[in-house]
Amino acid sequence: MKNEILQNIDKPRALEQLYRRDKLAFKKAFNILYPEHQSHPNFQFWDLRLNFSGDGLNLGDKKDLWFLLIITLIAGLIANISNLRNIHAALFFTRNTAFIIIPFISAYFLKKQRINRSKWIAVVTTFLVAAIYINLIPDLPQSSSIKLAYIHLPIFLWTVLGYSYLGKSPLDYEKRINFLKYNGDLIIMVAIIVLSCFLFTAITFGLFQLIGYKIEEFYMKHIAIWAIAGIPIFATYLINNNPNIINKVSPIIAKIFTPLVFINLAVYLITLIYAGKYPYNDRTLLLIYNALLVGVLALIFFSVAESETRTKNNYKTVLLLGLSVLTIIVNAIALSAISFRIVELGITPNRIAVLGGNIFIFIHLIIVAYTLLNVLRNKCESSAIENSIAKYLPVYAVWTGVVAFLFPLLFSLK
Repeated sequence: MKNEILQNIDKPRALEQLYRRDKLAFKKAFNILYPEHQSHPNFQFWDLRLNFSGDGLNLGDKKDLWFLLIITLIAGLIANISNLRNIHAALFFTRNTAFIIIPFISAYFLKKQRINRSKWIAVVTTFLVAAIYINLIPDLPQSSSIKLAYIHLPIFLWTVLGYSYLGKSPLDYEKRINFLKYNGDLIIMVAIIVLSCFLFTAITFGLFQLIGYKIEEFYMKHIAIWAIAGIPIFATYLINNNPNIINKVSPIIAKIFTPLVFINLAVYLITLIYAGKYPYNDRTLLLIYNALLVGVLALIFFSVAESETRTKNNYKTVLLLGLSVLTIIVNAIALSAISFRIVELGITPNRIAVLGGNIFIFIHLIIVAYTLLNVLRNKCESSAIENSIAKYLPVYAVWTGVVAFLFPLLFSLK
């Protein structure tokens, strides 16, 4: 390897190919050669590339760390309200889990971008009003409109988080796509940290059991509860200070799962037609349809957001177009099914919420598919795909807000 490096040191392309062939061997051989050739410009360049100290984990400055600790402490204290007497823990978390996480991540982004006071006031007021509202709603387990509020309010709060992330550029479509990318990175980072915490917890339980103590209940109630807020906040902090920490993982996941989901969805639709099992009279099947729809829509969004390049990629565009068309077909089946149920069985909060959500997703999918087709036909730039997604995101904010805040009133808490 050392001889090959010396022979190709003035041939950038050959040297890059050599590096990619065996990165570990290349770095080891290079570091042996470097002391004797450190005056050579190309050796200096590769030394910076291979051994730059900035490649380590960046924990940011002390002020950011202190702010992180403070908001995590406050969020953890809110989570511990569930341990107070006369507090129904399950109901508390049903209503407030989003408030333990999202407002504090929003605060982090607002502080990081040095947003002015008026925007801080607007965001904080929104969270306070939403928290008071959801906690004043009566506890009516049979109320569909209240259940819908529980489901849609976290999504609405997520859009407020997006507003905080955009900071001084709420109309910047590229930054909206970056927000979607951040969400994909956050999911991966949180999953990694949670798996590590599971391992740590299992070891802890095992060690204490060896000496005759069962600490499971105490540990989960008083220690693990801090992780509800702490993990997403810390994961956000890591991603923000180490932008490359997940960059190589997220695109790989998107590249692997997009074609797999396309194949899976195509086979599923063929099987569906063959079996003739449509969700017209099966409420559970309709719910599964909608969950599938949201999941595939999210994958399309993340696949676009995780693009490593803004240049045209026909394979990726064709794949996303095919996935969009298949999802439109699934959406059309779901729309016809929920319309059938409304005509046959009448109007309920659940049916109107599902109908409205499906209509908005259907419209968005058509816009995205049309844009993908135009990109393939060279009628617009590939960046138009991102814009078609970014422009429509406020629609989801409005709809989830309507369902969360107005449906319980419109349907008299039924």
